Amino acid sequence: MKILFLPKYPRMGASSRLRTFQYIPLWENEGHQVKISPFFNETYLKQLYAQQKPSIINVLFCYFGRLLTLLTASKYNLIVIEKELFPFLPSWGEYLLNKWSRGYVVDYDDAVFHNYDRHSNSVVRKAMGDKIDKVISYAKVVFVGNQYLADRAKAAGAKQIVYLPTVIDPYRYHQITNTQKNTPVIGWIGSPTTMKYLNTILPVLEKLFIIHPFKLLIINGGDSKLNYKGEFEVFPWSEDTEVAAINKMDIGIMPLEDSPWERGKCAYKLIQYMACSLPVVASPVGMNKEVVIHGENGFLASTEQEWIDSLAKLLTNPHLRQSFGQAGHHLVQQKYTLEKNFEILKKVLAS
Repeated sequence: MKILFLPKYPRMGASSRLRTFQYIPLWENEGHQVKISPFFNETYLKQLYAQQKPSIINVLFCYFGRLLTLLTASKYNLIVIEKELFPFLPSWGEYLLNKWSRGYVVDYDDAVFHNYDRHSNSVVRKAMGDKIDKVISYAKVVFVGNQYLADRAKAAGAKQIVYLPTVIDPYRYHQITNTQKNTPVIGWIGSPTTMKYLNTILPVLEKLFIIHPFKLLIINGGDSKLNYKGEFEVFPWSEDTEVAAINKMDIGIMPLEDSPWERGKCAYKLIQYMACSLPVVASPVGMNKEVVIHGENGFLASTEQEWIDSLAKLLTNPHLRQSFGQAGHHLVQQKYTLEKNFEILKKVLAS
């Protein structure tokens, strides 16, 4: 079978790497011919992560490249779209694929519909507020990373909805080896675009640091500047070193705002932490409430005091950290692995 994958970003983009690229060797091992054609290129993504204004010429080049790729769509038995064909253009491309080709399947791990129906510009809201709903309704299958996205797909009239969480490759992850540290480490991993969530919790961490000293470890692919008064260290992110960096942590955190966009997130940070047998503390938002079993593999914390109390319990109790870490590792192995997702994909797409 010939398969055309249309991710949004090249491999360095988190969603595309996890929802598309990490499956490619498995598809190829099954004997399928695979072509991958990201919408944006590495130039765009590097500018985005550096918080620079993207080059208009380069963006236009990306739109033109996607159009050229679609002209070859008839060659493929299966077309897999990540989110949408053309950002901030109507769903005409998806409509034509649905009518004049074998159709397509579409994949969501973010609430991208809120880019349109909650846009600050009223013209965008009016003209394209239902764009993603149309993309969903045209698709043969809609893959979703959590229940919030599934609910939207159902409301949009999806023909078939398949739950496909964002997962890890267990062969890349391993349980941490307990070593005696003078100072425990609280860690966070994320992209430059998600640093805003870490920034919201920094005042809480500063208060905690006075009571229970710890080191904050940040794995980030962008600017390392941080307005934080406690002890901290920043590791540059890379795919090859992220697991080793996570294994330097004792506790993993995932603070989030409670808003519609965040409810569409797929708790991947937590899954990464748990894959390395770390206990976690997270905001009770969206899929976080599904992954974190409060008091068993981590804590859910809403208020400042809940964050301080939860982290203090883990900082002062190595045995509790180990117990929570083992429970989280077991959960990931049971529910959030690449092999389990691939079996789902093969079964659904074969039909």
